[in-house]
Amino acid sequence: MADTPDSKLVIIAAGGTGGHMFPARAFADEMRARGWNTALISDTRGLKYAADFPADWKEEIEAASPNFRKPWTVPGAALKINAGISRARRLMKQHRPALVAGFGGYPAFPALAAARRLGVPIIIHEQNAVLGRVNRQFARHAKLVASGFDRLDRLPPGSAHMPLGNPVRAPILEAGQIPYPPTDETLNIFITGGSQGSRIIGEVVPLAIANHVSPPLRVRLKVVQQVREEQYEIVSNIYRNSGVACELSAFFRDMPERLAAAHLVIARSGAGTVSELAAVGRPSILIPLAIAMDDHQTANAEALTGVGAADMILEANVTPKLLGELISARLSDGADLAARAAAAKSAARPDAAQKLAEMAERIAEL
Repeated sequence: MADTPDSKLVIIAAGGTGGHMFPARAFADEMRARGWNTALISDTRGLKYAADFPADWKEEIEAASPNFRKPWTVPGAALKINAGISRARRLMKQHRPALVAGFGGYPAFPALAAARRLGVPIIIHEQNAVLGRVNRQFARHAKLVASGFDRLDRLPPGSAHMPLGNPVRAPILEAGQIPYPPTDETLNIFITGGSQGSRIIGEVVPLAIANHVSPPLRVRLKVVQQVREEQYEIVSNIYRNSGVACELSAFFRDMPERLAAAHLVIARSGAGTVSELAAVGRPSILIPLAIAMDDHQTANAEALTGVGAADMILEANVTPKLLGELISARLSDGADLAARAAAAKSAARPDAAQKLAEMAERIAEL
């Protein structure tokens, strides 16, 4: 699709997970509302999240993440990366973008490399509290390194850093207008393990609730839990045998509504999850993914634990007993839950997309 002649173009480069694509989409929505053309460059995985991405055109390019611990894979990865850079350069020469915005992930590398070689201004948005590998490569060359949290580890000296928050989807912002639900009757627990679910959460949480939450409290619970398909029957049986009402699914398409209805959320601490918990304003128990690059999920969680909105249990320390006792303590005190919900809301940055767009426009005008 041809770019509108009287509108500027921003090319968005984002990696192959929802954690990169969702904030990129929120930014694209805001730029289009300001009259900009938008385009998306990603790889096959990324475009799976982009069926309704607001872009005038989308381009799939080759990308790879070299694994230097397996040196025999490096030449093939280098060929893919160079092919991706060449394709991105041709696209930029054809469409002449005013700006390239990178949202992390290795599929963003070719577009950012092409932009640097062509002298196209670059801005970077880092969702996590630790700068990712690709964003780290281009941080010194970017006109702006925006971040989802105040804390940003691994930032190269001299980088133009500004913490703006993580852009979140409009339905999440709308859910943030819903008051924290009363705690005098049913208590809703929402358990999510990320876009692919989490095996350890599926194993530990049901046993924690069934065996370490007192019966008077347990009968008041309504559990909504994301589970892997292979865990569905086991988890369902545990809840049924313990008399806990539950709704299980491998994927929930109505996340904003689920978050808004929750009295307590148990989740990983990916950047998107932490930012959405803050935007909606819900208390949580966070279990950082132990294998996350640079332990960034632990750093992310501190944005909520630091204001008293969340508890964090490291994956190595999670047991049904510990988790069950913590769930019981939190759900037994409605006033404390409401205070934690308010604390979460205090950490929200609902205007992140607008602020990022404002900075993008200023940089494009320089």
